Amino acid sequence: MIHKPVLLKEVLEIFDPQPGETYIDATVNGGGHALAIAERVGPKGEVAGIDWDCQLPEKLKIKSEKLKVKNLILVCDNYANIKSIAGKYNLGKIAGILFDLGFSSYHIEESGRGFSFLRNEPLDMRYSPKNNELTAEKIINTWPEEAIETILREYGEERFAHRISRGIIQARHDKNISTTAELVKIISRSVPQFYLKSRLHPATKTFQALRMAVNDELGNLAKALEDAVYILGARGKIAVISFHSLEDRIVKNFFKERSREGSIKILTPKPVGPEKKEIYENPRARSAKLRVATKT
Repeated sequence: MIHKPVLLKEVLEIFDPQPGETYIDATVNGGGHALAIAERVGPKGEVAGIDWDCQLPEKLKIKSEKLKVKNLILVCDNYANIKSIAGKYNLGKIAGILFDLGFSSYHIEESGRGFSFLRNEPLDMRYSPKNNELTAEKIINTWPEEAIETILREYGEERFAHRISRGIIQARHDKNISTTAELVKIISRSVPQFYLKSRLHPATKTFQALRMAVNDELGNLAKALEDAVYILGARGKIAVISFHSLEDRIVKNFFKERSREGSIKILTPKPVGPEKKEIYENPRARSAKLRVATKT
């Protein structure tokens, strides 16, 4: 599956990258945004691309070498460490920082780590197996029922969180739940019949919740936003593309608080969404929301 950068036109218009400037793509993934910005800033500028899954910077390194892109710095790290990354790579005045919080197609299609309920894989769900001991299997088999129910309800906004968590507890009494297929069966047995026929696959929200819990996605985002504003140069811009209401709420509230304090100015009073043409060409862009602020 080819990764299509979401809201690329809008990001480039808002950042308006100029030759010689420095940018950070905190979620570099397939490099769609980073490569487009790197082209605009030219050989005297630079773009640091960060991804927690080391496979993605490695793949992008090969791609950028083929394209003869020499102003891309690729970093395997958690964007929660953006402050130390900027220091380590001696990034000067940073003109813009982008967070695209979309879920990578690589993780579903190629990683083999249990991100998709449509494949039978180990219940892992870690972006960085090297740096994270918590797996979805550990949560499912060792956490108390109340804790599992809480993450399903809060992170997945799953209306049948109680039934599913109860089903998980009952099933793990008999044997360890170790694969995605086993978990999907448990979910399907636990929810009402009508839910099995709804537009969304009944396991969608449970898998989303587990992924977010395993990788502490909301906690990392809150820390990264704070540090991103700190390292931005004067009048530098921070842009966040979110796809999930919880992420968008964190960004919205963070921008509001910092705006009241006077450290940033919000450039998007309402979030920017994709045009109809982009949604038609790339359906995953449908729920994207772009919020942007500038450092004062």
